[in-house]
Formats: sequence, structure tokens, C-alpha cells
Amino acid sequence: MALITNLFAVMSMVGQSGGVEVPFRLAENAIIVDASVNNANVSLMFDTGFSGSVVINEGIDIGKPTGTMTLRDFVGQFQANTTKIKSLKLGSKVIDSKEMEAVQQPMGRISFGYNTHTDGIMGFEVIHRNITQINFEKSRFVFLPSTFDINKLVPDNKRTFMCKLLPIGHNSMEMEVKTKSGKILTLALDTGNSFYATTHKDVLERVGLWQVDQKPKYMKQSGVASGSVDSWNAKMHDMTIFGVPVPESVWDIIDAPSSSAEGDGTVGFGFLKNFNITIDYEKRRVFLENFTGKVVDEFTGTVGIGATYLKEAGGVYIYDVSPESPADKAGIKEGDLLLSVDGEDLDREDTRRVERMLEGKVGSKVKMAVSQKGAVRRFELERTLLVNDIK
Repeated sequence: MALITNLFAVMSMVGQSGGVEVPFRLAENAIIVDASVNNANVSLMFDTGFSGSVVINEGIDIGKPTGTMTLRDFVGQFQANTTKIKSLKLGSKVIDSKEMEAVQQPMGRISFGYNTHTDGIMGFEVIHRNITQINFEKSRFVFLPSTFDINKLVPDNKRTFMCKLLPIGHNSMEMEVKTKSGKILTLALDTGNSFYATTHKDVLERVGLWQVDQKPKYMKQSGVASGSVDSWNAKMHDMTIFGVPVPESVWDIIDAPSSSAEGDGTVGFGFLKNFNITIDYEKRRVFLENFTGKVVDEFTGTVGIGATYLKEAGGVYIYDVSPESPADKAGIKEGDLLLSVDGEDLDREDTRRVERMLEGKVGSKVKMAVSQKGAVRRFELERTLLVNDIK
């Protein structure tokens, strides 16, 4: 009964003094929110893994650049121009933009990545001064009044969980993730990470989940802001993520050391979308309500191909074939052109669109036509779960 009272208490604060709701849209693997930045209307992907305020396509006029900022991701860092934010609104919510800056850089293809119109990224700085609920269930932000006390919420550790933020990181939400043996990983709550969770091979070595000389299977290329990096998938067993028991999950493993010493990676959209998340950054508390009744989706099979439209190649260019994958075993090579999938001719499809077409239930089959040095070959491949199983 205390649980019902606590959850009702969160929502009952909405509409009272200081309580504001702002709707957002759920793209395939992201939150998209409409905003006004310096009186320019924009749609932004909400990314708690970005510590700044907003990143906006440089083609949108929000004023002249006033400085530069160093941006960092899993691989490295790069410089971008910034513009002082004079006004910032999310729906009817006016955000205190004091000392905030907008980063401007080319983002012409960002909409393709989320399959909806997107002008840039909104970071954690926009919400961290507010007590905020990210309500995935009803697709809205709830900005709670300052009188709301998150410590009065009592978790049952079955459907609701209270997490403590670690005293590290700059404008990020770093929390503990535990292995079956009790070893600790420090991972950030990252709505901008489209994967389930992401860490690094050296982190797995440190916590005893991976041998130093062990070679992973099914290497692939993952794209990040500063470029691409070798990666692979791992099936993790009996992990506890932010206090939530997770029997099995598939993580993306970066095959390179982290560029930051403050954390071990991030927990992404694949996990977070199952929860309503209330954040009080000042009190260092995060309250999770599992409304879906699950903590992971059904595992997805694929054939081990990375491909995207490349003008210079004149079609959908296969830039990556995972070793030992069904595609590799069938003789498909990097540099081939992917012509069709299940009878659908390909034109200017981007990487994520091709991935969606090739993915499916483990054990199902997919037909494709491939051009190899001008000769057309046809294949029927079985989708497989291409993961390294970490017991």
C-alpha cells in the first residue's frame, strides 16, 4: 500500500505550483523533444550522457558563435563552436539558461539516425537544476516543484528502486552496476545511448568477466561522434543494473580503453525505456519505476553486415562483415554492394535502416542480392545471435 501511495504522490504534485508537464516523442531508440532556443524552434534528441545543454545543426540561426567547446565520447574529443543561450523553453517550461551555451556543428543526417525530424541534441544540463521525471510510460517530462521530497518514496526493490548517484562525473548520473560476484562497474544513465548498455573490454578484464589475452568473436564497427571504433556484443548474466536484477542482457563492448577515467561506460535506452525515472540531482537520488514488467527485449538475430549508402560507390556499400558471421561464412565481402533485402530494392538507405531490414527473430532467414565486382549473387542466410557469451 505504501508503494501505491508513493507513486501517486509523484503524480499528484503535477499541476501544483511549479509542476509542469512537457510531452516528448519516442523514436526507435531515442526521446525527441520540441524546444525553443534563442527563439528558434527545434526538435532535439534528449541525451543525459551529454553534460552540456544543446547541440544544434549549424544551419539553424540561433545567433553568432561566442566561443568553442571540447566534446568527448567513447573514442576521443573534438572542438565545436558555441553560442550563448539567451532563452530556452520546453513546451510551457521556461528553463533557467544562465551560463548555458549551445554547440553548433554539422548534423545534416541526424534525422536518419532516429527516423524522425531532429535538429540536434539536448543534454543533461537542461534538466539537472530541476527535480525531473522522465516518464516513458506516458511520453512526457514532469518537472516537479522544489517542495517535492524524493526521499519519501519507498522502493519495494521488485518494481521500484532507489539509486544513489556516485560523487563523480561532471553533470552526469554515475551509478553502480554489479556483477554476479559483486564486482562494481560505474555506468552513467544515458538516454542518448541507443544500445542496452555499453562498456569497454578493459573494464570487463578488471572485473574478471574477460581474460586479457582472449580474442572476441564477431567484431564490428560502431559509430560515435568522433568517428568509428571496433566493438563486439557480449551476453551478460546475473548483472544488477542500478539496483535492478537483470538475468540476461546483451551489451555493446568497445574494443578500446575509455577516453574518460570517471566512468566505465553507460546504461542506455534499451534498459531505460522500461522505467519511469525521477531524478533529484541535488539530493543525489534516482527513483526507478518498472512499468513494463520487463527489463530487456527479446534478443535479436542478424547476419553480420554493416552497410550504408555511399554516393562514390553508387549504392548501398558493405563496409563491415563480422568475422565468423553468417555473411562471412557465405562469402560476402567488405566492398560488395547490397542490392536488395527480402525482395526490396535498396536505394539510399543509411546504416540503421539496413540494420533494421537485416535484423529479426533468431533462427529466421533473410534473402539478399549482392553485387560482387559487378556479378550479382543471391543468398539466403539464417539470422544468428552474434554475441560473446560471458558466463
